[in-house]
Amino acid sequence: MAEAAAQIVLDKISQGHLECPICCCRFTNPKMLDCLHSFCLNCLEEMMSKQKSETERITCPVCRRETQTPDGGLQSLSSSFFLISLVDEINKQEKLLGKALSACTTCESCEEGLGHDAISRCLDCKANFCKKCQEAHQRLKYTKDHCIIPAHGLDESRVLATDISIPPKCRKHIEQSLCFRCETCDTLICALCAATEHRSAEHKFIGITDAIESFRQSVNDILHNFEKSKEQFASNEDSIERARNRLQKKLVQARSDISSKAEAEIAKIRNKAKLLTDKVDQIGQERDSEYENALIHNRDQMERADQIVTAVNNLMRQADDFELLELRPKVMHNLEFQKELKCEKAKLDMSFIGVDCHDVISDTDLGEILLKEKWQLKEEFGKEGTDDGEFKFATGVACFSNGDIVVTDTTQKRLSLFTFTGQFKTSVVQGGECNQLEAPWGVVTYDDLLFVTDKKKVKVFDLEVKFVREFTPSVDDADGLSKSILRGIALDNQRVAVADWGRKVISVHNLDGSLIASTSNNMVGCYIAMSNNKERLIFTNYEEKRLLCIDFKGNEEFNVMTLLNGSPAKPTSVLCDDDGSIYVALHTGTLGTSAVQHYDSNGAFIATVAQGLYNPVEMAFTRAGDVVVADKHTVKIVQRM
Repeated sequence: MAEAAAQIVLDKISQGHLECPICCCRFTNPKMLDCLHSFCLNCLEEMMSKQKSETERITCPVCRRETQTPDGGLQSLSSSFFLISLVDEINKQEKLLGKALSACTTCESCEEGLGHDAISRCLDCKANFCKKCQEAHQRLKYTKDHCIIPAHGLDESRVLATDISIPPKCRKHIEQSLCFRCETCDTLICALCAATEHRSAEHKFIGITDAIESFRQSVNDILHNFEKSKEQFASNEDSIERARNRLQKKLVQARSDISSKAEAEIAKIRNKAKLLTDKVDQIGQERDSEYENALIHNRDQMERADQIVTAVNNLMRQADDFELLELRPKVMHNLEFQKELKCEKAKLDMSFIGVDCHDVISDTDLGEILLKEKWQLKEEFGKEGTDDGEFKFATGVACFSNGDIVVTDTTQKRLSLFTFTGQFKTSVVQGGECNQLEAPWGVVTYDDLLFVTDKKKVKVFDLEVKFVREFTPSVDDADGLSKSILRGIALDNQRVAVADWGRKVISVHNLDGSLIASTSNNMVGCYIAMSNNKERLIFTNYEEKRLLCIDFKGNEEFNVMTLLNGSPAKPTSVLCDDDGSIYVALHTGTLGTSAVQHYDSNGAFIATVAQGLYNPVEMAFTRAGDVVVADKHTVKIVQRM
């Protein structure tokens, strides 16, 4: 039963690893292509015979990569020594298993037909000897030092034989073992080679052990870079998909805008509406095709990378050190592909498409197609002052589902409620009813609830800005509550994140205030946003002029400097769109020259979408998708085109 089980294992090894992909039979004289895939020499020759006679390259049937045919023909391709060894060993073990246990081992040196019983085995020659042949073997000058073991150790020798690694001999000095690798010549040499042909100063050689250790480390480093590249590709694929979805939404919106305008001018512009729609569709198809091509390119690149990684990993596991060093040029050549990996990034600027419709007369177009996002002022209310509807320093802003707008005034310590047209409704001030407010700063809304950072607490109000409840993100200890200064606040669909500027901590909570996660970061400032698609926290640092992103565990995903017209600019509010886009308000240091910039989900700058703002602080989306900006003494509602 043991022999039967062993035979099953050998069969599985042979079928899984030792069969040529072309003929599906056990390898015979396997040759390795540049892509590290191996095939029988005869199979490769048959493939070449079916190609055009002038073809000097052979295409791998597995990965379709081409290999230049050597001057000496396919016979000159590198042999897969580890496969040859494995096939030989499997064949040998199968023969051993085929013999009956009771069969007597015979001498392999006796004349044919004598068949004397073997009493010993030479591990160097891998041959069995009878007593007479053993004595003769040990008398010969070149074999007298060979390792001989008695007959009772024959079975054990069969197992140990494969574990004995004998250093190969030098091709120029056959009596010398290879012990160095000449880095200059990229070849293995013996001690005599090192003392003669490679003795000059330009030759640099190291020991075999150091060479294989250096080689393995280089391979491991490159394989690690492959893994990092895969992560980057995965991130970019997600970004491309989001941009593609945004494009589809914008296409729908663009068609809707066109149709609305066409209905108003239906008698005059039906044909022009169709022409403009066709242009939008054409651009959408071309850009969608570009996104599709980007995805295909990235996936093809990673498929090729995976093939190289698989081939190299198999080689690194199966080949011994000397074979690895023999194959080092091919391995390193294939690993060079890692440097060639080029990831097609998401072109978010192409994901935007809109229509700026005109009042049409008979000889004009219905409108123009906008290929870049821009913001234009839609409404503005408020002025500098202390009366109702006036601001000393409008800091935070948020919108309820009914369109009402809430604004915090840090200087006046006041929370004010306005209609979507800017009409004042009511306010809550410091020391007012129930002493609800002390020092309000950031504000967000969710499901008609208002969350406000107020000194050391987060306070919750209803649709009419009446106090509901509160919670304290910091613990009451020497390093917690006493240092806490709450500033930025953000919400996704189910969680609230709070930036504690004093403690340099961002905490994430359930809507009832219970803690989910907390992370420290010395760059934590006064403004924060959350991504609806991932567990990510995006925040700015005003003094260091940085835009940062971390996950809930504190791992940094990106950290970029914010620039305006080529010069570093100080960022305040940060806002995340559903498609992963990031909008950042920037200060130049001069009132009236501030701007809002658009970044992709990986922190890459896309465009400046609004300029000429006075002193923007926080921003929020309206239900219609417009943006409300707290601009110090006024509140601006801007439309995204």
